[in-house]
Amino acid sequence: MSITKLGKIAVVGLSAAWIVGCSTTASETDSSANSAENTESTDQAFGAGEDDSLTSVIIADDAANADENGMSMLDGVETVFYFDFDKSIVRPESREALTKHAQYLVANPDARVVLEGHADERGTREYNMALGERRAKAISRYLTIQGVAASQIESVSFGEEVPLAFGHDDNSWQQNRRVEIRYEK
Repeated sequence: MSITKLGKIAVVGLSAAWIVGCSTTASETDSSANSAENTESTDQAFGAGEDDSLTSVIIADDAANADENGMSMLDGVETVFYFDFDKSIVRPESREALTKHAQYLVANPDARVVLEGHADERGTREYNMALGERRAKAISRYLTIQGVAASQIESVSFGEEVPLAFGHDDNSWQQNRRVEIRYEK
């Protein structure tokens, strides 16, 4: 990793830490597993609040079943995970793909992954940086609970600065509320 890249990551990390320290206290939207947006009352949610608190956890039984074919076990597996407005809770439909990423990382301890957190344009830049960080940390926690070593995971927040869609409507905003998984080679 080059010094320039390391410097940029340090600036983003320190900025996010400062923003989190200055932001308001956690709201029910990030820490409530029983919010109105949950469609099934028996389903558990997994997320990270501003104070890095853990809401609840889903652990897959088959995390140790890794394929020995390298990256081929990740063919067709989603690498972008979407979030609801102002939330950092991993959606239930993301769990299967995240479990496959965890299996690959457990089977390949030399593999490293960067989790890039993003937010839509609504809210201040500072708030969106912190929200992107919380989203990346929620995915990171999910992976570590599946057995992935924390040293294999790096979290970065881009906030609203790297949109996928440039519109100003619900569809565009939904595409921008995401965490992207990138494997380092």
